[in-house]
Amino acid sequence: MELPFYNLILILTSTMLLIAFALAFARIVKGPTPRDRIVALDLIASITMGFILVYSVVINKAMYFDIVIVISLISFIGTVAMSTYLKQK
Repeated sequence: MELPFYNLILILTSTMLLIAFALAFARIVKGPTPRDRIVALDLIASITMGFILVYSVVINKAMYFDIVIVISLISFIGTVAMSTYLKQK
């Protein structure tokens, strides 16, 4: 049995994630420095993980948690690599 406010919470969560994604994308496009763009890319990876987790809750399957772990590892390695490159530049 679904709770009456369950759908409202899912819609609200998805809307907030979509707004955060749009703002982070605007920071990538407008970012005055490459460091701002790196942080925005990392934020977009985190928001994508949020979307995947919300979808996992909607379909009631935990198998998507592994995908979130892989995305977080790749995001971390990419952020460290880009930061190291900019530091040496």
